[in-house]
Amino acid sequence: MWSTSPWPRGVLAGWSRSEAIVLKFLARIQPWVGWTALLLLVAGLFLVFHAPPDFQQGLSVRIMYIHVPSAQMALFLYLFLSGASLLFLWKRFSTADVLAEAAAPVGAAFSLVTLATGSIWGKPMWGAWWAWDARLTSMLVLLIIYVGVMAMRHALDEPAKGAKATAILTLIGAVDLPIIHFSVVWWRTLHQPSSFEGKLKPAIAGPLLTPLIVMAVAGLAVAAYLVILKSGNVAAQRQLDILESEGDDHG
Repeated sequence: MWSTSPWPRGVLAGWSRSEAIVLKFLARIQPWVGWTALLLLVAGLFLVFHAPPDFQQGLSVRIMYIHVPSAQMALFLYLFLSGASLLFLWKRFSTADVLAEAAAPVGAAFSLVTLATGSIWGKPMWGAWWAWDARLTSMLVLLIIYVGVMAMRHALDEPAKGAKATAILTLIGAVDLPIIHFSVVWWRTLHQPSSFEGKLKPAIAGPLLTPLIVMAVAGLAVAAYLVILKSGNVAAQRQLDILESEGDDHG
């Protein structure tokens, strides 16, 4: 059955049994997650382009359907990254480090999309592309942390030390998550309150809400697919590095 996997052959070689099970599971679900993400994205975009304009924002409200799910995924992926890093430091599971390495660039991409769409929305609504608002600034800090985490992994010559240093930096950077989430509560900001308030009570209603929910679920599926896809590449690259190292030793 492994031959039906979209991942390269030989990726499982060298991993422990439990770690190989995790990687094999990811490889098997990758096509299903990909098709689910595509269908949800198509359905979500259909609903977005048939949603009515907002009485205040007009058609600019459609940016929200990209901006909000992107922001949610940027935060969720960093939470996932922190959990994987903690698991790696605690149990030394290499697959946790693989998932952490895969999640970082995906989370950075969602952060960049969040800032870009927020800037596009802010120009007509606030009259400025950017403001040093608490929510915007803390999200920019998250993007910088993502980039720092990716840079740290490759800054050290020994992969084991790089993985450990990256995991520690990731956990330190997690302090930015509550700041982002509560920034609209702790400070008076230009940014409007969250679209979903406490106990998942929506702050918006009517026909604007359904497309947002579908796009949020689609964003989650897209994020999962990209992390799984990147995990296969990371696992394959690590196996290749090991083979090259063994070849150098025998040479």
